[in-house]
Amino acid sequence: MGWLDREHSVAGPGFSRWLIPPAALAVHLCIGQAYATSVYKTALVKHFGASLTEIGVIFSVAIVMLGLSAAVMGTWVDHNGPRKAMFVAAVFWAGGFLVGAAGIFTRQLWLVYLGYGFIGGVGLGIGYISPVSTLIKWFPDRPGLATGLAIMGFGGGALIASPLSTALLNAYDPASAAPGGVASGDAVGKLFLTLAVIYFAYMVFGAFTIKVPPPGWAPAGFDPASVRSHALITTASVRAANSIKTPQFWLLWVALFCNVTAGIGILEQAAPMIQDFFRQPGGKSLVAASVAGGFVGLLSIGNMTGRFVWSATSDAIGRKRMYMGYLGVGAVLYVLLAFAGHTATALFVAIAVIIISFYGGGFSTVPAYLRDLFGTLEVGAIHGRLLTAWSAAGVVGPLIVNGVLDAQGTPGKLTATAYQPALLIMVGLLVAGFIANLLIRPVDARFHEPEKPASTGAAKERES
Repeated sequence: MGWLDREHSVAGPGFSRWLIPPAALAVHLCIGQAYATSVYKTALVKHFGASLTEIGVIFSVAIVMLGLSAAVMGTWVDHNGPRKAMFVAAVFWAGGFLVGAAGIFTRQLWLVYLGYGFIGGVGLGIGYISPVSTLIKWFPDRPGLATGLAIMGFGGGALIASPLSTALLNAYDPASAAPGGVASGDAVGKLFLTLAVIYFAYMVFGAFTIKVPPPGWAPAGFDPASVRSHALITTASVRAANSIKTPQFWLLWVALFCNVTAGIGILEQAAPMIQDFFRQPGGKSLVAASVAGGFVGLLSIGNMTGRFVWSATSDAIGRKRMYMGYLGVGAVLYVLLAFAGHTATALFVAIAVIIISFYGGGFSTVPAYLRDLFGTLEVGAIHGRLLTAWSAAGVVGPLIVNGVLDAQGTPGKLTATAYQPALLIMVGLLVAGFIANLLIRPVDARFHEPEKPASTGAAKERES
């Protein structure tokens, strides 16, 4: 297993940095399956005889473990390199599906919590952060673009997983393809087994192809001073242990938490939500289950596109201004969704897609935001610590939505009105995040690492 060691993943002369984003995408597209859980959520509710909240806990546990494992393992990932981290992530992610499948086949819900939630969640966290610091080091001139290229894969994972899961469920249980049909638990278990094999193979491919830049490497003609066009960008460095002592870290934590909580509630409930918004008085929805599955895929496109477009835009306008858009415009869109989303499917879909693009953009912009504030020294470890905001949001967002909906009525009979209290709570959270982002200022110099004398003999290697 020596090929996993960091020293065996150092790029040689002539290596193109543009080969790194595809390697990162191989991992992020796989773990992005987490955003397609709503495709089989109703099937699990029926199979286990559980409530929406009880099934929603599976997703929440996975997101909690994502943040916690990223925080705990962030320094380990930075020190051991992305190749070993990606392989470990593949083992945990695939293993989570296998244990989750066992829970479904034996009707033991706790095994699904343990498998997909706990074990798979560890794979989510390690896999998510494994390529980020490497990308920032390969693209010091365009950090927003670089992180957007990779992290868009996490948002786009459902674009692949949603239709793939739907097709596999229909193959394993043909009755589920009928109007109003719900897949059997056996079909969902077989789906988990299939996804375990597919995702493990692709994630190991990413681990094989990822490389780190050699010491002293920089892009041809790159001048670090050229990127310091915004007041928040620093050329100094802050260690992870010191970053959590700064108000900037916690203000950004709050901003990310609020943005994620608002978006994750919709994503976790996406397929049933569009059906409920257009449910007729008799109880039948104008939106079929297959169309709802397509809506999940459409949200994935918005999530994926937002992660790239908005993050790349932040290189030009600055990370703070970008977050003002995510949180401020997002609050307005949630108000529109609450009171006008039910009037037309096109309006509902358009608002939801933009909201989710902001949600995704917040994730891909935040590594570059951290790099601006704290430098590149331990940005991966700092990013891991910040993702505890995602863990918290992974609990709060679904609990708000599922808790409100469970109080409003029975799944399958809900209407748009039932969603209004939850959506207005999200508006309040976005406003709070907007204020936190406004308060962010440059990090005080007392937290910076002492500068080391520049090495006179080090020559920078040029990008091929």
